Amino acid sequence: MAEIKKLPTRSEVPIELTWNLEQVYSNLDQWHADEQKVLNQIDELAAYKGKLASSATELLQATQLYLAIYRKYEKLAVFASMKNDQDTTNAKFQQLQSEADNLGTKIAEKTAFYQTELVHIDQTVFNQFLAENNKLQAYQHFFDDLRSAKEHLLSDAEESLLAAAGNIFGAPEKTFEMLSDADLTFPVVEGENHQQIQLSEGTYSKLLESTDQQVRKGAFEALYDTYGSFKNTFASTLTAQVQVQNYQAKVHHYDSARQAALAANHIPESVYDVLIEEVHKHLPLLHRYVKLRKKVLNLKQVHMYDLYTPIIGESPLSFTYDEAKTKALEVLQVYGDDYVQHVQEAFDNRWIDVVENKGKRTGAYSSGTYDTAPYILLNWQDGLENFFTLVHEMGHSMHSYYTTHHQPYQYGDYPIFIAEIASTTNENLLTDYLLENEKDPRVQAYVLNHYLDGFKGSVFRQTQFAEFEQWIHQQDATDNALTAESISKYYGDLNKQYYGPAIYNDSQISMEWMRIPHFYYDFYVYQYATGFAAATTLSQRIEDDDASHTTAYLNFLKAGSSAYPIEVMQKAGVDMTNKAYLDKAFAVFEQRLNQLEDLIG
Repeated sequence: MAEIKKLPTRSEVPIELTWNLEQVYSNLDQWHADEQKVLNQIDELAAYKGKLASSATELLQATQLYLAIYRKYEKLAVFASMKNDQDTTNAKFQQLQSEADNLGTKIAEKTAFYQTELVHIDQTVFNQFLAENNKLQAYQHFFDDLRSAKEHLLSDAEESLLAAAGNIFGAPEKTFEMLSDADLTFPVVEGENHQQIQLSEGTYSKLLESTDQQVRKGAFEALYDTYGSFKNTFASTLTAQVQVQNYQAKVHHYDSARQAALAANHIPESVYDVLIEEVHKHLPLLHRYVKLRKKVLNLKQVHMYDLYTPIIGESPLSFTYDEAKTKALEVLQVYGDDYVQHVQEAFDNRWIDVVENKGKRTGAYSSGTYDTAPYILLNWQDGLENFFTLVHEMGHSMHSYYTTHHQPYQYGDYPIFIAEIASTTNENLLTDYLLENEKDPRVQAYVLNHYLDGFKGSVFRQTQFAEFEQWIHQQDATDNALTAESISKYYGDLNKQYYGPAIYNDSQISMEWMRIPHFYYDFYVYQYATGFAAATTLSQRIEDDDASHTTAYLNFLKAGSSAYPIEVMQKAGVDMTNKAYLDKAFAVFEQRLNQLEDLIG
């Protein structure tokens, strides 16, 4: 029997391939000292309760202290989260994560009065305060944002009670994370050349890229056999999450959980609806792409596990991590020297946790807060896909870097709605770079295939997720029971609608909802689709001959939350209240599909 490929333990990973979190806290004593500072500040803030409307000075001092509490807490929480993510089986860091969660709940409970009092300051009095104390004007947009939620706020006592239940409301997501990342045991499966591979979420994505259909099928069936064994638990957990979101929306006087989620970033619900409408209108393009796969791969049936393997076979391009770093600097040079200098800083200062290890959180993300580096978590596997992931996450991190270095703390983060735009713009630039510099027709075809797959995953698939997420919330809101069977049936039917008549709707795909962490993020997924589409316009503007377009883009990275996201994007050159940006994205998809069909033909 061939040797089984096992994941290294955390201690076996070379230190240069791990992120340096000692830059945040060199030991846990420092962490606990900051925790105590926050607890002391909470007590100090309590002295301002009932006094925000007393004077401009009281409002300024309370605001500064309120923000100082959250600034310190975010550093504590990010550190605990990243330490836990690097090895979810480590009990010490599970405990630290729990302490951070408890502290967050306490902060939310004890500071709930701040917004409630702020929004009830009479507008005339509020304007007088701004005129009396110039320092308050630095918080003008911050105040306007909080005060805009007046009709959805409850009394101090009610908001405090809800905040105190934060850990309870967060339980479904925590249960999902522990079950998915730590407790599920996946079997050993057979890879190419009969290699025995320990299946994980990380190795699964790599196995689905295999050119051997039996390898893809084996990984697909083994993964969903494991998830299916816990289908009722996952259904219960997801249902609880939906109920939490519907309950919170209802008590805050929103018509729906979706309305509440989008209102947080001042996004019109029409943006969500138009996205689904436009994707439905362009589903024939996806059906055509699936049909092309069937033809080129010479398959009697296209299965769901056939959608991720390159249709021209093995990748003619492969990158080690070191090669990808070098190439990334070339790709991103289009932004200018300053941008590239900060990317190099990320590489040189261990901002990146590179390889997969036992117990490590799956996937990839960019993290950090105002007072830390914008760290990146990867689960690196040599190949083109992980190169794209590196460039994608670096887009997030550079967005964070520019925001925190050009905005005060109150505007030092960017809204979720625009969070995926910088990352996807980087992906588009990498695609364009490869198509321009790699002249081998086989490489060109592979890159076009990769772009189409990325579009499929980010626009079509994430909109499918968004439609599913809307459905499960509507079902609960109308008292229709959500069970493993009802959820799976709807998901399977929706999947068939999206991928069309050329797909074989494998029964296992109806369970895919069980392994999607974003369904616990409160209407997050649609933003992958809108972000990818917006990035199409932005990348084209950056690559034209107008330097002002690149400047506008860099200003977008620096804007943070100093304005509402729709306004920030309009200044960058994209009006996301108009469907034109979506039409432009689908036009590029069709153009590149035509190119691929011509190359293959």
